[in-house]
Amino acid sequence: MTDTIFALSSGRPPAAIAVIRISGPHSFAIHSLFTKDATPSQPRAAHVRALLDPDSGEVLDRALILCLPGPDTVTGEDLVEWHCHGGSAVVRAVLAALAKQENAFPLREAEAGEFTRRSFENGRIDLNEAEGLADLLSAETESQRRAAIMMADGHFSRRLEDWRGRLLACSAQVESLLDFSDEDDVPDEGLESGVRKNLADLMLDMAAQLSAPSAERLRDGIHLVLAGPPNAGKSTLLNALAGREAAIVSDIAGTTRDRIEVPVSLGGVAFVLTDTAGLAETTDDRIEQIGIDRAKQAIDSADIVLWLGAPDDSPREDAICVSAQMDRVDWVESEGTTICISARTGKNMAVLVEMILNKVKHLIPTEGSYALHKRQRDAVTNIVQLLRDAQLETDLLIVAEQLRLSRDAMDRLIGRSGVEDMLDSLFSRFCIGK
Repeated sequence: MTDTIFALSSGRPPAAIAVIRISGPHSFAIHSLFTKDATPSQPRAAHVRALLDPDSGEVLDRALILCLPGPDTVTGEDLVEWHCHGGSAVVRAVLAALAKQENAFPLREAEAGEFTRRSFENGRIDLNEAEGLADLLSAETESQRRAAIMMADGHFSRRLEDWRGRLLACSAQVESLLDFSDEDDVPDEGLESGVRKNLADLMLDMAAQLSAPSAERLRDGIHLVLAGPPNAGKSTLLNALAGREAAIVSDIAGTTRDRIEVPVSLGGVAFVLTDTAGLAETTDDRIEQIGIDRAKQAIDSADIVLWLGAPDDSPREDAICVSAQMDRVDWVESEGTTICISARTGKNMAVLVEMILNKVKHLIPTEGSYALHKRQRDAVTNIVQLLRDAQLETDLLIVAEQLRLSRDAMDRLIGRSGVEDMLDSLFSRFCIGK
C-alpha cells in the first residue's frame, strides 16, 4: 500500500503562513483525526478549523484547510493542505503531532521531491515538465527563470507529443506497405515517397530544436573575457561589471598575474567574467609568462572578448574594442575603438552592457522559448540519427524496425519508459515538501 506522506511545503519559518501538505490514501482520515470532523470538509473549499493534537486534545493552531480529492490534484492523490500560522513553534508542534501518527497509519515525512515524484508517477506531469520545475527552483537569473517556466508549463512536452504523433503516422504507413504491398488498392510508390518526405520534415523540425541554445549554457553562464595590455583598466572594468571589488586594482603593471573568474548577472543573463593577465609583448618573468599563456587560452575559448588595447592588436575579429579609461587626463581615443567608457565613473557603462547583451542574443533562448538539457539533446540527436537511417534504408522491414526504435527513444525522452535510473537523481534536486 502507498504510504501517506506529509511535509512543510512553504518556506522555512518564521513566516506569515506555513503550508503543511499531506498526500496519499489516508490524507482525509488523518485530517479528520486532527479536526474531529466525522467526514472531510467540503472538497475544494477553504474552511477555518482548529487543529487538535489527537493524543492530548490540545489546540495546536487554527488553520485554513483545503481537502482536495484525487486524482485531480497536484500529486494525483487525495491531498490536504493546512495553512497554519508561520511561527517556528507552531510548525514544530503540528509536524511532531503528525509524526506521532505513524503507528496508526502508513504515514511518514516526505523525502526530497517526493510530492513532485508522485505527480510524475501518477501522470500529472511528464519527465520534461519535472525537469523544468527543478530548473525553476534553482533559477538565479531572469533568463533561467523564463526558460524554466516554459519547460515546466509543458511547451516542450507538447512539441514532443506532436513529434510522436507524426512518428506514429509514419510507422502506420510503413506497416500498411508491408501488410498490403501485394494489394492493388495500395499505391506503394506514392505512399512510400510520402513517408520519406514526412520523415524528412520531422528530422528538419527536430534538428532546428537542436540548433537552439542549451540549458547548460543558461546555467553555466556566458564566458566573457577581459583582455588587453598591462594597466589597460581590465580589473577596474571587471569590478564595475561585477558591482564589487572582485579584483585588486593598482597602478603597478602586472598586478593581475592569473585569471580571476567572477559569476555575475547582466540584464538577467548569467555571465562568468574573466580578468586576465596583461598581454605584455615580452617578459623575463616565468610566472608572468604563465599568466599570459592562460590569458591567451581564455581568449580562444571565450564567448565574448572585451579588448582593452589598441584595436589593431585585438586577438579576435569579433572582440568588442573598449577604451576603458576616458576619465584620465592623458586619455586619447584610438581609431577603431568600439566604445569609450570610464569604468571608474560609470560613464557609458550602461551602453557597454547593452552592447554585450546584443552580442549574446544568439547564445541564449529567445523570450518565450525553452532550452534543452544534455539528456534531452542527446535523446533528440539519437532519434534524428535513427530517422536518418530509416530514410536512407530501402528495405521496408528495416525501416519499420528503425521507426520502432525511434518510438522507444521518444518514449524514454517523454519519460514513459526506461528512465527509472535517473529519477532519484532528478527528484533529489527538489527540497522536502516540493
